[in-house]
Amino acid sequence: MALNTMLKTLAATGLVLAGSVYAQEPISGAGIKPIAMPNFGTVSQFMLDGAAKDGKNWLHANGSYEQTRFYPAAQINVSNVAKLRPAFVVQTAMLESMETAPLVVNGVMFLTTSYNHVYAVNAATGEQYWHYKQKIGPVSTYCCGPNNKGVAVSEGKLFMGTLDAKLVALDAKTGKLLWETQIADPELGYSETMAPTVVDGKVLIGTNGGEYGVRGFVKAFDANTGKLSWTFHTIPEKGHEGSFAVNDATGRNMHRDIAAEKIALATNGGDFYKTLGGGVWMTPAVDKKTRTVFFVAGNPSPDLYGAERPGDNLYTNSLLAVDLDTGKYKWHYQYIAHDVWDLDAVSPPILVDIKDKSGKMIPGVIHGGKTGHIYMHDRSNGNLIRFSEAMVSQEGLWSLPTPEGTRMSLGANGGVEWSPMAVNPTLRLAYAANLEQPMTYHVEASAYPGGKLWLGGAFKNVPGEEQFGNVTAVNLDTGKVVWKARTDQPMIGGVLSTAGGLVFAGEGNGLFKAYDALTGKVLWQYQCGAGVNAPPTSYTIRGKQYIAVAAGGNSQMDFKRGNSVFVFAL
Repeated sequence: MALNTMLKTLAATGLVLAGSVYAQEPISGAGIKPIAMPNFGTVSQFMLDGAAKDGKNWLHANGSYEQTRFYPAAQINVSNVAKLRPAFVVQTAMLESMETAPLVVNGVMFLTTSYNHVYAVNAATGEQYWHYKQKIGPVSTYCCGPNNKGVAVSEGKLFMGTLDAKLVALDAKTGKLLWETQIADPELGYSETMAPTVVDGKVLIGTNGGEYGVRGFVKAFDANTGKLSWTFHTIPEKGHEGSFAVNDATGRNMHRDIAAEKIALATNGGDFYKTLGGGVWMTPAVDKKTRTVFFVAGNPSPDLYGAERPGDNLYTNSLLAVDLDTGKYKWHYQYIAHDVWDLDAVSPPILVDIKDKSGKMIPGVIHGGKTGHIYMHDRSNGNLIRFSEAMVSQEGLWSLPTPEGTRMSLGANGGVEWSPMAVNPTLRLAYAANLEQPMTYHVEASAYPGGKLWLGGAFKNVPGEEQFGNVTAVNLDTGKVVWKARTDQPMIGGVLSTAGGLVFAGEGNGLFKAYDALTGKVLWQYQCGAGVNAPPTSYTIRGKQYIAVAAGGNSQMDFKRGNSVFVFAL
């Protein structure tokens, strides 16, 4: 088929395949008009601050500094979502898991793939403007797949973390590398898959590596030069032993042998802070008014062998608040002390007003835990106001791992994994993607292996036991589960809420669904052909609303791989 005939055929179907060619220059040829370079524009701090009300663009990985993932436009709504159809599909060069949250700036979409590819495409047609491929160094050590969750954008620059633990800045117009800086040593197990955030000239980024014996952190870098501004370590040099908490955040006994832990601490000392874990997997939230950064820190190292690390292991499995300008500690709240189940705090925090215990509306911060609860805090001091009803089974909770293996219905993936939640502030509902994966926990004595995988045992799926998922709606002001929609496979990827009364979420079997935000009824679905395990985004161009989501599968759950971003419209 002649090229012109092929293009006319694709145009007639309304489905355009884009991005399959690696090129820094617009594509042109006989009978084909060159792609017109757009006005990329500059994303100012003013635009970033107001992103939550911006119905045109999607400027942050989770929509705004508040990270509600609530899109304020309603052209696509409960009355017409059944008419949603693919507008185009962007095909990338990388057939591997995709966890990207595409950004859209003035009609240009920026998306990433595994192994640190970045694409800039026309957000209304899918035509490619440029494609950047990071040159990853000879050593890259990472858990759970070679993923990348997206870029941050500001003042004509894009910022991305890399698998070999670098932060790079790209020219948003051309994809040209402007600068790169080494964040940490990949030979010690550090890597970067999270989408950073940029605020007031600082790029904030955490680190992966809780499975490799790292010392977790959040760092701030100068957006113009890449120079380090400050570091906050999620493992304090002193005080990481904590207060030897008996119960978890919900008041349930964790069956710790505290007497034995205190003896071990006195015998072995407390100098294991450098390998105690506490990775920060997901994008921080930012409160500009109080100049505060909020993030969650993950599991301690080794994951299952707690004898190597006596004490509460602060600040692992915690919600933390630090000063935006200095990185100075403000407060923390630990959900699980001395975690020996790999139930790290990982889904990104959300800033939203909530009712306190007296019924007064106050600034809050919420987090969806691997425990299967949504925790709701006072933003000023971290005090826990309430936690939601359990969204997943709690059978056998806090059964201690054994060499032979101990079953617990709450598997190591949660709960709520890294998947970002969403909020509808009008309906007063939070939406979470849940997993139900019973596992057995096996412990094995294990000394620090020097930057290699360090689990201290294993967690295994239980043969014959059903695995599935839910999309769950929780009332912010009561903690009650309002509705729960079951899915055939465990849910991992993220949720989008819109002013049109909709909730969007994808599944590992390739289905992308729209739910009624009030009832949980499935109103629309589309089969994407590969696992939809990424957070959806939305934007509007020339009066037309689009919904975008990556369909590349997932390494962690071994869902079917793909290489595409699907974009839908009415």
